[in-house]
Amino acid sequence: MECEAVVFVYINPYHGVNIMFAKFLNLNPEKQDRILNAALKEFAQKGYQNASTNEIVKEAEISKGLLFHYFNNKKGLYLFLHDHFLDIFMEEIHAKINWSEKDIFKRYGDIARLKFEVYQKYPEMFSFIKNVYSEDATEVRADLERRKKELLSKGYQDLFGDIDISKFKEGIDIKRAINIIYWTMEGFSYQYQGSMASIQLDQIDIEELIAAMNLYSETLKQGFYK
Repeated sequence: MECEAVVFVYINPYHGVNIMFAKFLNLNPEKQDRILNAALKEFAQKGYQNASTNEIVKEAEISKGLLFHYFNNKKGLYLFLHDHFLDIFMEEIHAKINWSEKDIFKRYGDIARLKFEVYQKYPEMFSFIKNVYSEDATEVRADLERRKKELLSKGYQDLFGDIDISKFKEGIDIKRAINIIYWTMEGFSYQYQGSMASIQLDQIDIEELIAAMNLYSETLKQGFYK
C-alpha cells in the first residue's frame, strides 16, 4: 500500500520557506503525489545509497531531467521527502492529540499511540522513517543528524509547552526537569526505532512499547513528581 495523496506547502524547518522547491509545489497534486510515492517506495525499500533515481522516474512516469529540475539531485529529493513526510506526521499528531491532558507522561503515551496510528495509515512512511534512523550514507548523515537535533529542540514547545507543572516537587528546576524528561523519552523513542530495523509494521506490539516507556516514566516521576 502506498502513501495516500497529501499535499502540504513545504516549509523547511531549518531555513524557512524553501524557494528551491516552488516549481515542484506548483505541479498538480496528482503528479506531485505520483513522484513522492515513487521516491518514498524506492528509498523505503533500498535506503539512500542503493535507491535508484532511474527506478523513481520510471515509476513516476517522468524524465530524470525533470526530476532533477525539481529537486536538483538525489540528496535534495531525499531530504525533501524526509521533511515533507515529517510535516504530514506532525499535522496528524497535532490534529488528534488530546490537548486537555496536561500530564507530560500521559501525553507521551498518547503521542506514542498516535504515532502508531499514523504509521498504520501510511505504511510506506513507516518503512522510510525506519530506514532514516539507520541510514549511514555520509552524503546525508550530517543533514539527518542536524534535523534530529532541530526537532528535539523544537518539539518541546510544540507538544509540551502547556503541560501541568503543579505536579512537580517544590524546589525543582522545572525547565531543567522537563528537558531531562523530554530528552530521556525521545532518546528511548530513537533507540526503539533503531532496534526496529528488521521489524515489520504488523509485528509491532504497541502495548509492549507503551509498557517499556512507562518504566522510564515511573522512574522519572519518582525523581520529579510530588
